[in-house]
Amino acid sequence: MTRIKRGVTASKRRKNVLKLTKGFRWRRKTNFRAAKEAVLKAGKYAYRDRRTKKRTMRRLWIIRLNNAVRLLGLKYSELINIQTKKNNELDRKVLSQMAMENPSIFEKLIAGLKK
Repeated sequence: MTRIKRGVTASKRRKNVLKLTKGFRWRRKTNFRAAKEAVLKAGKYAYRDRRTKKRTMRRLWIIRLNNAVRLLGLKYSELINIQTKKNNELDRKVLSQMAMENPSIFEKLIAGLKK
């Protein structure tokens, strides 16, 4: 009877986990047991931080807007209040980009909102 070589599935699974640990340090990139744990943790952090990134970016936009608007004699809260009253649909991301890249256009927009 011929010999049956096994372990193809298990080897493939281990190889795939070790592929995911490329760039990790020390034992976590070569040892399957450590690598498996590292991949699980990395996945958790990636999932969590995709949501955290959204919060962080929103905070950044608000800070940028506040600084830009204060130069024009308003506060951030006043700007948002005026925007809601006038039904202006521009969001914080667009406004902060405008304030950074096109300050003259941003100034005109704020002047138009103040009226």
